[in-house]
Amino acid sequence: QLHLVESGGGLVQPGGSLRLSCEAPGSGLGFLALGWFRQAPGKEREGVACITSGGPTNYVDFAKGRFAISRDNAKDTVYLEMNALKPEDTAVYCCAAGLGACDNGISAPEYKHWGEGTQVTVVS
Repeated sequence: QLHLVESGGGLVQPGGSLRLSCEAPGSGLGFLALGWFRQAPGKEREGVACITSGGPTNYVDFAKGRFAISRDNAKDTVYLEMNALKPEDTAVYCCAAGLGACDNGISAPEYKHWGEGTQVTVVS
């Protein structure tokens, strides 16, 4: 199976930045779409961003202009750069992979492989 492991979460102040990483060493996942999702306590999981195997990306409205997703297939890694963080960004962030999952926007059911997540907390 494909194992995804997130890292880079932590505690930051509002307006701060954080860079998340998701690795699947030796997986050769270059042919898969990759996405980031988040879930806050008491709330439903929501999409954040995704990137296709070819490079084009999609973002949900709250992420546009603040977050950036990128990938390095040589390292079997996908990144999420988060800027201008707000308290409402506090959540567990998970990465996911799926064949063609980012071709038509962000949709959780399209992703077949999921990581366990990394905690992001934004507080003063």
